[in-house]
Formats: sequence, C-alpha cells, structure tokens
Amino acid sequence: MSPLRRPLLRTGALALAAGTMIALVGCAASDDAADAGSTGTITPVIVDINEIDGTTIQVVEGNVIDLTGDDDTYLDWTADIADTSVVEFTPGKDDGSAQFNPGLTALSPGESEVALDNSASGDTVTFTVEVTAKD
Repeated sequence: MSPLRRPLLRTGALALAAGTMIALVGCAASDDAADAGSTGTITPVIVDINEIDGTTIQVVEGNVIDLTGDDDTYLDWTADIADTSVVEFTPGKDDGSAQFNPGLTALSPGESEVALDNSASGDTVTFTVEVTAKD
C-alpha cells in the first residue's frame, strides 16, 4: 500500500469512530431525556376537536388538553363547563408571533361535561373530561 493511502485510511477510520461516538452519545442523551420525561414532565393530552364529540377524555390533574384540528376559526371557540372546579377553558389566541390552540386545564380530580361552541362556524362539540389524581 502506498504511504499516501495509509494516512487517508487512518483519517477515514478516525472520522468513522468519532461519528459513531457522537451518535452513541446522542442516543444516550435522548434516552436520558425520555427517562426524565417519564419521571416528572407532563406532556399535554392532544385531541382533535373534530373527533371528540360524545367522548370522554381522561387527563391527570395539573395537565392540559390541547384542542387541535381547527386552523381557521380556533380563536372563535368558547366553552360552557358544568363543573369549573374540575376543568378550566383557555381560549385560542394569536399574539402576532405565534398561534395557540384553545385548551383545557385539569384543576382537580372529578368529572365535568364540556360544551364547546364556535361562533364563526356554528359548530358545537360536547364531551366529558375525567380528571384523575396525580400519583
């Protein structure tokens, strides 16, 4: 083998080894992040507003329900909540730099019926939210 090819092969092997180490470190960091999420981070319950009519949504106390699926009239949803000690409505908003879906916050264990009305589209959606206690 020529003397010129030997350094190139070593350089290629070193680059491959370094890339493998970086990939393994990245995987380890991802696994740690996933483990941290399972021990303390609460992820929102994401539901499509077009598919929840007549259903029951279960959520842990302190968590939120993100109501997706309405990109056009998300600002026009309002809520009538039977038991406001169980769940609270947050309207959609647009602050000029970002758009936020409407949502619900689980306040305390219990169950409440929720009726959402959209003044722009005339749509009405009724469902139940069941809030369970934190472990």
